[in-house]
Amino acid sequence: MAQKQEWLYEIKPKGKLIDLNLVEIWSYRDLLVLFIKRDIVTVYKQTILGPLWFLIQPLFTSVVFTLVFNEVAGIDNGAIPNFLFNLTGLTLWSYFKESLNATSNTFKSNAGLFGKVYFPRFIAPASKVLSGLFKFGIQLLILIIFYVYYAVNGMEVRPSFYLILLPIVILNVILLAMGIGMILSAFTTKYRDLSILIGFGLNLVMYLSAVMYSMEAAQDKLKDYYWAVEWNPLAHIIESYRTIWFDNLEIHWTGIYVGLGLGLMLFFIGLVVFNKTEKTFIDTV
Repeated sequence: MAQKQEWLYEIKPKGKLIDLNLVEIWSYRDLLVLFIKRDIVTVYKQTILGPLWFLIQPLFTSVVFTLVFNEVAGIDNGAIPNFLFNLTGLTLWSYFKESLNATSNTFKSNAGLFGKVYFPRFIAPASKVLSGLFKFGIQLLILIIFYVYYAVNGMEVRPSFYLILLPIVILNVILLAMGIGMILSAFTTKYRDLSILIGFGLNLVMYLSAVMYSMEAAQDKLKDYYWAVEWNPLAHIIESYRTIWFDNLEIHWTGIYVGLGLGLMLFFIGLVVFNKTEKTFIDTV
C-alpha cells in the first residue's frame, strides 16, 4: 500500500476572513529580509546625495515650519525650542505617511511579482513598513543630536520618564498605517487615480495632525474648528509621542489609548479586506 506523501508546502484557497499564517510567514523570513534590503537600497540608488535625503527632508521642513508657524503665525511652544518641537512631530509623521503610501500601493506596485510566484502576500506591505523603520531610526538619531545640543546649551529640554513607551507609540503608527493602507490597497487596484488622491490627502491631513503645533495651541487658535483636529486620531498619537520626549509637557494618555484601540481595529479590518482582495486583484490591476 502506497504511503501518503507529505508535502513541504501546500497552496490552498483561504477560507478565513483573517488569515495571518505566522508559521508560513516565518518560513519565508529570508524573503522578508530580502525585500527589506531591497527597499532600503533602491530608494536612493543612483542619486547624488543618497541616504542624506533621509536627513535633508525633515531638517529643511522643520526650518520652514519654524519660520511660518512660529515666527509668522506666532505659535508659542513655551520653553521648548520651536525647531526641536517641529522636528519631533515630523519624524513620526514622515514614518506614518510613507508607511501608509507604500502599503496602499501594495497590489499595484507588486502586480508583476504576485502574478508569477507564490509567497505570503502580507510580506510585501510588512517589508515596506519594516524598511521604513531604518529611515525613521536615522531621523530619530538626528532628533537626539539636536535634543542633546539644546540641552547642553542650557535649554529646558529633558525626556519624560514615559519615554519607555516609545515602542508602543511606534506600534500605534504601524497598526494605523497598515490598517488604513491595506483597506486603501483594495480600492487602488480598481481606481488608479486614487493613489494621487491619497498623496494629496495626506498633505492636507498633516495640517490637522498636530505636527507643527500642540493640541492646546490648536484649541486656542482654531476655536470652533478645533473639532477637525480633536477627532483626528493621528493628532492624538503625535501629541502623545511629543509629550514623552519633553518632561515639561503633560503625558497625553488619550493618544496612546486611542492609537492602540483604533489601530488594532483598523489593522484587523485591513487584513480582512487584504485577504479578500488578493484572491482576485490580478484580474483588475
